[in-house]
Amino acid sequence: MIEPKLEVPAELRDLAEKTIDQAEKAFGMFFDAATKSMSSVPGPGADVSKQALAFTEQNIKAAFEHARKLVHATDVQEAMRIQSEFLRSQFTNAGDHMRQMTGNFMQPGKGKS
Repeated sequence: MIEPKLEVPAELRDLAEKTIDQAEKAFGMFFDAATKSMSSVPGPGADVSKQALAFTEQNIKAAFEHARKLVHATDVQEAMRIQSEFLRSQFTNAGDHMRQMTGNFMQPGKGKS
């Protein structure tokens, strides 16, 4: 069976890409402000909060990259492959993040409020 091509006009793909770029820029500004705000608030939970914010930023960046790849998918099979790769990487990253976060709680003097 031949997969149908995704007939998406170039103008629509360009608009989607520009929208992704604008959203990414806005999130970048948010993360910059949040990082600056956190660095001015010392405390026992600050390290955990900073790490959680860094993980969130990584996830958002991955989502934007995923969206960019999907915008350029030429057929349903490619879109499904891109989606599958994204989900696999997100599950792996989530596990890594959880191990790092719980590792911080297990270390003496870390993660205690």
